[in-house]
Amino acid sequence: MTIALTRRALLRLAGTTSFAMAAAAAARAEGPAPVGAGSAPGLAGSTPIRCGAIGLRVRDLDRMSRYYQSVLGFSAISASADGVILGAGGVPLVWLEPRPQAAFEPRNAAGLFHTAFLMPSRHDLARWLVHVARNQTPLTGFADHSVSEAVYLDDPEGNGIEVYADRDPRLWRWEGERVVMGTHRLDVDGILSLTDTSRSDYREAPAGLRIGHMHLRVGDIAQSESFYRDAIGLDSTSRRDTASFLSSGRYHHHVALNTWNSAGAGQRDRALTGLDWFSLEVADPALLATQRKRMAKAGYAPTTVARGFESTDPWGTRVRLVGA
Repeated sequence: MTIALTRRALLRLAGTTSFAMAAAAAARAEGPAPVGAGSAPGLAGSTPIRCGAIGLRVRDLDRMSRYYQSVLGFSAISASADGVILGAGGVPLVWLEPRPQAAFEPRNAAGLFHTAFLMPSRHDLARWLVHVARNQTPLTGFADHSVSEAVYLDDPEGNGIEVYADRDPRLWRWEGERVVMGTHRLDVDGILSLTDTSRSDYREAPAGLRIGHMHLRVGDIAQSESFYRDAIGLDSTSRRDTASFLSSGRYHHHVALNTWNSAGAGQRDRALTGLDWFSLEVADPALLATQRKRMAKAGYAPTTVARGFESTDPWGTRVRLVGA
């Protein structure tokens, strides 16, 4: 398989004929660049707060487990009647909880927009791209976001996925407290030049693969910021009327929030499929204790879970803050 053939295969899998069209699809996944702005690998996993794991309510446990193992290369850490735990390098990342009778959560409800899995390196992203091209895995978009390079797809039950690699944070451009992000054509040739495109050697997820950020659908941006920024304590790194990006330690974002399809959404129905919970890991036990007090004072009623506590955001998504 030559690089040119791999490019055509990737475009075909994304249902488009050019990477400009694929970037446009990615813009629908991340939104246009804001006006005036342009542990996990690297900076994402070395910040005071970082992403941990997710729990998904799924209808077809076997199919979903096979998908995350075959497409992303996760390994099964445990399996029982309560579900399957998948991860990389022995670290649990995805908990699949069976709900065989559940209806699918609509895309205009609050909930998961996508889970973003961060590759340890651009070379790992290249290896994974060859893997999905050779296995004809359907994709939904590609984009260069200035701070990162990303590929988009959906799992069999419609949960959004981003697979990406960060650029060196020293190359990110900041305008005060705002990081410059955009949606541009992905340099797929540059990525594929890092690996042998004639075969796939991506047999399992790299041991350092982690969740780099969570992107959520919410009903109202200001209300979501009152929870994720003011109560949890994440910092704003970019904002517009319909989206907000938040992080810890000047990462580009650990949590993104948007109302593109979900403006005005009400409480989520936990009887449906979709995101059940996700965790944020807190490096400092003192910070974790402070966060619990702050969330209680803000009225979010934290309850104890293993290694920490959990609260629900204004739409009912459970967020766990746990010791790293």
